[in-house]
Amino acid sequence: MLNINKTLAEKDLVVALEGRLDTMTAPDLESQLQGSLSGVEHLEFDLQKLEYISSAGLRVLLSAQKTMNKQGDMIVKNASEEVKEIFEVTGFTDILTIE
Repeated sequence: MLNINKTLAEKDLVVALEGRLDTMTAPDLESQLQGSLSGVEHLEFDLQKLEYISSAGLRVLLSAQKTMNKQGDMIVKNASEEVKEIFEVTGFTDILTIE
């Protein structure tokens, strides 16, 4: 189960994720992002309540990063130790801006 809470202010979009971002929920996030990134210059993922991320979830973040490379910037905030470890093992710490 994944709850997605999007907050758009001007050209800044904050996407707060709660639950599990896995093969079952990644398509939901992907479809919500596709319609939301037009005109966005700053994308922030708040992962404070994200319990787990799978390779499918990582793929969605990577896709969002590629989009934002063309039109602005993207940061990932408040990741748990477990999620940070997944980023480190997969090399995503080199790809994403993680705070």
